[in-house]
Amino acid sequence: MHHKIFRNMKNIQRYIEQTVLKPTAVDLDIERLVSEAKQYHFLGICVPPFWVKKAKREIGDEAIQLVTVVGFPLGYNTTETKIFETEQAIKNGADEIDVVWSITAFKSGMNWPKIELAKVSSLCHAQERILKVIIETSYLSDAEILQACEICVDAGVDYVKTSTGFAPEGAKLRHIELMREYLPSTVGIKASGGIKNLSQAVELIKAGADRIGTSSGVEICKELGGK
Repeated sequence: MHHKIFRNMKNIQRYIEQTVLKPTAVDLDIERLVSEAKQYHFLGICVPPFWVKKAKREIGDEAIQLVTVVGFPLGYNTTETKIFETEQAIKNGADEIDVVWSITAFKSGMNWPKIELAKVSSLCHAQERILKVIIETSYLSDAEILQACEICVDAGVDYVKTSTGFAPEGAKLRHIELMREYLPSTVGIKASGGIKNLSQAVELIKAGADRIGTSSGVEICKELGGK
């Protein structure tokens, strides 16, 4: 459903979610983010929950997906907190929710992550919103990545996302390949964390990524000579 063969580098901007999630972000960063998304025709932008309302106003009628994060960046908030955050984000205008799953519950061998993700998934889909789950591949073995993907599929999520960008490592090519091999075509993949240039982005897309989360979207597009 999501994944398609990447043939033409020229449409790379339609894979990019240009991101500002740094803790020191100010209002001008959000304005610049939206302005760049309009200029470069990015698929979407990803902002902190605090800035969703402003970003929504700035986007106006443009066809730019507004993405925000929930349970970010460590994922060990309670389910009730994540549900409330999701409700607020949707109310403020978010089109897509990137939730950090409960790595702590997963590592403890609990069934709770599936229950939690199913709840967030139901909430998002009842409001016709997209749910992406950040599994934070940096903290997982290959076997755990496959288990995480299985849990996400069972919970009915739309995308599995590699990283927050706050862990020791971000998107790895072999992890994308592993995830794509396991996930059904109805579940997309968002590669994020440390994606800084065009060759990285293209490599990840060819490996199976449907979305690229990056704060370097402008630089990536400029590498193509597009301005």
